[in-house]
Amino acid sequence: MYILFILNNYSRFTWVKFLRLKDEALDFIIKFLKMIQVRLKVPVRRISTDNGTEFVNQTLHEYYEEVGISHETSVARSPQQNGVVERRNRTLIEAARTMLIYAQALLFLWAEAVAT
Repeated sequence: MYILFILNNYSRFTWVKFLRLKDEALDFIIKFLKMIQVRLKVPVRRISTDNGTEFVNQTLHEYYEEVGISHETSVARSPQQNGVVERRNRTLIEAARTMLIYAQALLFLWAEAVAT
């Protein structure tokens, strides 16, 4: 199981999506961007990601060009460039781990703990 964190750089609001496979990220990202633009009534102008193949591929590149989104990628092996996301990721994982330990819950419930 994979966790996809989406963070609004301005408000720091975080969305969490659980994926069974990394391949599910492509469809979810496109649907998410459409949903955000409809709900917030403002266009997404820029996306920053790491260089994972789920974020850097031809399909997403074509979609970004079509809708006018600028895609920025961080340099490989430099978590400092996306420090806010890395910190949020760590905070959520540590909180989930703490809840599981405190509740003496089984590890397969970690996705539920992160979603809490």
